[in-house]
Amino acid sequence: MNGNSFISVMLRSPLHGLLSKGMMLITVTGRKTGKPYTTPVGYFVDGDALWVMTNRERTWWRNVRNGADVGLLLRGEKVWGFAEPELDEKAVASRMTEYLRQEPRAARPLGIRMENGKPNGEDIRRAAKGRLFVKICVH
Repeated sequence: MNGNSFISVMLRSPLHGLLSKGMMLITVTGRKTGKPYTTPVGYFVDGDALWVMTNRERTWWRNVRNGADVGLLLRGEKVWGFAEPELDEKAVASRMTEYLRQEPRAARPLGIRMENGKPNGEDIRRAAKGRLFVKICVH
């Protein structure tokens, strides 16, 4: 069982509360295959949207490139949302700054230095080149 499989099992179990504050399952429909694909993702809330940061190298987000309905297992409940990626590097950098304001512990794994409680701008710009955010509005 790999890490994603373990997290998926945990998020589907009665013990989901251990992880579901910042993790959920997202189900996207393959644009070529039409098959559903489910993967665990980290998220944070800003305003009325859920935001998921991912590497540009990952493939799941390409299925929502033009905006798409997605299924979520969010805090133990199945809900639906509409997802669309934010690809612009400046917008990604801005969103990443907000994310690290809420989750400063995430800075180190991203290679971002925190200085006086704020992320280093140069580190943010560098990290934003390889990442993107997916905005999800739950309906």
